[in-house]
Amino acid sequence: MCRQVTAVVKERRKTKQIHIGSVTIGGDAPIVIQSMTNTKTYDVAATLAQIQKLAEAGCDVVRIAVPDEESAAAVKDIVKASPVPLIADIHFDYRLALSAVKNGIHGLRINPGNIGGKDKVLAVTKACKERGLPIRIGVNGGSLEKELLAKYGGVTADGLVESALEHIRMLEEADFYDMKISLKCSHIPLMLDAYEKLGRLVDYPFHIGVTEAGTVRQGTVKSAVGIGALLSRGIGDTLRVSLAGDPVEEIFVAKTILQSLDLRQNGVEYIVCPTCGRTEIDLPALAAEVEDKVGRLAITVPLKVAIMGCAVNGPGEAKEADVGIAGGKDGGLLFVKGQIKGKYPTEALANVLIDKIIEVAREKNI
Repeated sequence: MCRQVTAVVKERRKTKQIHIGSVTIGGDAPIVIQSMTNTKTYDVAATLAQIQKLAEAGCDVVRIAVPDEESAAAVKDIVKASPVPLIADIHFDYRLALSAVKNGIHGLRINPGNIGGKDKVLAVTKACKERGLPIRIGVNGGSLEKELLAKYGGVTADGLVESALEHIRMLEEADFYDMKISLKCSHIPLMLDAYEKLGRLVDYPFHIGVTEAGTVRQGTVKSAVGIGALLSRGIGDTLRVSLAGDPVEEIFVAKTILQSLDLRQNGVEYIVCPTCGRTEIDLPALAAEVEDKVGRLAITVPLKVAIMGCAVNGPGEAKEADVGIAGGKDGGLLFVKGQIKGKYPTEALANVLIDKIIEVAREKNI
């Protein structure tokens, strides 16, 4: 296991703080993980069930789509039972935003470029200000204003920044400052450029993410590259990993990105052998079983778990972890804090390791 020698993450950008329900975003607050339900919002039971799963996985704030009045009406019952603060995602019809606010939503995400004219944006701003609710100005490469597309010859970082600044000024002129900004784009270099440019001009907190990143496999890689690059530059106060599939997967990826940059020190971090011809056990299956079962335990204390496949790097890596196993021809060794605790047959390794993970996590939590 490699030891950190120098910090690779720049000092975090100084920003204002906002509050979404009980969650603080910006300033020196921890980076907040968000996701979005993919249920029909008017189906209150299904939406709440998904919100509960996201919360259990470690999601701090959940966004719900509000595309119609039926969904806006459902906000009232969803908010009452939600274990985490909720944001209403609004497009095209400002009246839906007003309904969501009236029904108790904790915050709004609007794209000023498609919600209507200045008067409609200001009507939403006024309602949020009266209730102390924050707004996310969500500028997106896929819905950039036609004038800016013409001015810059397509989607560019300068166009995204100009769009954001225009809408920031619109809200500031209404004496509204309780906002965070996102500049999402599926093209990572463009996105990085836009965030860096805007970050030099304003001190509002940033919501970061790679929009329309793709399937779980491709989207995980793109999100890790894009979000990780921003975070390493000190940019980002809240984030969402956008994947096509079960949104709970987004939380796992988000937590792993933060953990890999030492920006979140809780939960289990796995150090797993990639396997080679020396491997004597079915290590991928063993690692998957351990990760799946431990993932259901909602362990929040920081814990490093090594799952290694042979005697070359295995013992050394496992010894560096809080808990670990190193597989061999006829079983494997269990390590705790660098000390060998026993040798076990292959078929027992998963359960032995899980039991020890639980034991060590409890000790750390005392």
